[in-house]
Amino acid sequence: MTVQIGDRAPEFELPGLSGKQVKLSEFVGKKTIVLYFYPKDETPGCTKEACSFRDAYEDFSAAGAEVIGISSDDVASHEAFAKHHRLPFVLASDADGRARNAYGVKKTLGLFAGRVTYVIDREGVVRDVFESQLRFHEHVRRALELVKRLER
Repeated sequence: MTVQIGDRAPEFELPGLSGKQVKLSEFVGKKTIVLYFYPKDETPGCTKEACSFRDAYEDFSAAGAEVIGISSDDVASHEAFAKHHRLPFVLASDADGRARNAYGVKKTLGLFAGRVTYVIDREGVVRDVFESQLRFHEHVRRALELVKRLER
């Protein structure tokens, strides 16, 4: 089942950087969450998207939001990706696809892991879902616009 606007965001607990577990529940009630699923570390599109989130990260933080990126890459890959591109936000490893399945993130053309961004309000309710395999910067622009409106 695909998570839609108005749904409660499914909980997840995944390995993050430096051995820290990443749980959605640690952010709900404290911050708006920008949760984005992406296909693979160090690929051209995923790098553009991650760097766009990096470049806007101060704006997200100032608006009271946290960015969480999830792919099936392992923690070592995420650590190298974060270091290489100076990514200041949370990355989590969904190696078995549990979180991707819980959110209903489908493969593109049945081959590539989907690229979907969810904006989740402080109450844990999904306020926006944006899916596009190619419009990397639009994920960031659209999420930041909504985060700013939610935090007014």
